[in-house]
Amino acid sequence: MKDANPWENARQRLEAAAKQVDLDPLLHARLAEPDRVIEMSLPMRMDDGRVKTYRGYRVQHNNILGPYKGGLRYHPKVDLDEAKALAFWMTMKCAIIDIPFGGGKGGISVNPKELSEGELERLTREFARKLAPVIGPDKDVPAPDVNTNAKVMDWIRDEYDTVTHTSSPAVVTGKSVGRGGSEGRTEATGAGGAIALQSVLRTLGKDPKGLTVAIQGFGNVGSHLARYVKQMGCLIVALSDSKGGIYVPRGIPDLDAVEECKEKSGRIAGCYCVGSVCDLSNMVSLGGKDIQPEDVLTLPVDIVVPAALENAITKENANKIQAGMVLEMANGPTTTEADEILAQKGTIVIPDVLANSGGVAVSYFEWLQNKHDEPWDEEHVFKALQEKMEAATAKVAEIANARKCTLREAAYVLALQQVAR
Repeated sequence: MKDANPWENARQRLEAAAKQVDLDPLLHARLAEPDRVIEMSLPMRMDDGRVKTYRGYRVQHNNILGPYKGGLRYHPKVDLDEAKALAFWMTMKCAIIDIPFGGGKGGISVNPKELSEGELERLTREFARKLAPVIGPDKDVPAPDVNTNAKVMDWIRDEYDTVTHTSSPAVVTGKSVGRGGSEGRTEATGAGGAIALQSVLRTLGKDPKGLTVAIQGFGNVGSHLARYVKQMGCLIVALSDSKGGIYVPRGIPDLDAVEECKEKSGRIAGCYCVGSVCDLSNMVSLGGKDIQPEDVLTLPVDIVVPAALENAITKENANKIQAGMVLEMANGPTTTEADEILAQKGTIVIPDVLANSGGVAVSYFEWLQNKHDEPWDEEHVFKALQEKMEAATAKVAEIANARKCTLREAAYVLALQQVAR
């Protein structure tokens, strides 16, 4: 089956929300298409002397609320429609979390795992040179996303400074702490998702203790979220990556050991860990088994978490979801058709534009620290994050209750109201 087009998905979300708030036609038109789309050719000499050319993108969706803001991802499936959708969702996300940024997104169509570190750095610096005229601390502020990290952001900041003959730490966020990055930025998206989940559970009068959770995607976001929800008292029973997953109905006892096992083996499948021992012989004692990545979403659990890429929940598998709650930590993981099915079933969906906005909130805090040259300690960062996430979740829940609509519909109503103001 062909994947749903993420940009069409995003446009459908806008059309539905615009009717809810009687959106001004001019503002509607401004949100229906990006302000600017940048495509670039990125030729690079490989380690073996060959020259290869990659495609790079930056989409600047809307800057009514402030400078464009959004991640850069390195992935073979990066294309213009994906970047446009992600940039639109960033506009919505910044409005919901109430920070003075607009939406941007971009990346390179490449599998970074096939590049040496030297090749990755040369490609990133070429990308940064092409981006330099259209980004800046008060213009467009990129950040990490899928397959990018603090090291990549450091390279971009360094190359931008070289091209512009400035020292501009606020040109990107998600940098290493020693290069102007913020404490807590790496954990921020996962931590924010846990705060949103806890806030919604509190609104419903539910105790998180003992609730079972299955997480699709055990990268940066999924791994940190797992730790935070476990601290809340939830039971993590399933994890997956792109190659496979594990299901342990009695709960995965040691997440750190699973992560170490994954780093050593390159996959989660088979990582049944008790203490420091991770091997298939533990499977019987834990009652666990290997599963396919897509099967994580349809397990008999209380909460499922799509934390990988777009279009994880579709009309093909929405009816198979047994969980009463979906916490969307990926961007655009649920198609519009699947959303309707989940709503009819009474499944509560905490939408991506709320659930994963902790990352951009702490990016904003990093930008503030850079602009004022005042580093915050971790306690300050997480206190500010908790305040932002709880306030946004409370507003969304209030709108949902008043309008008798889903949390997603309420989130988009809030976003459009913020932008319209």
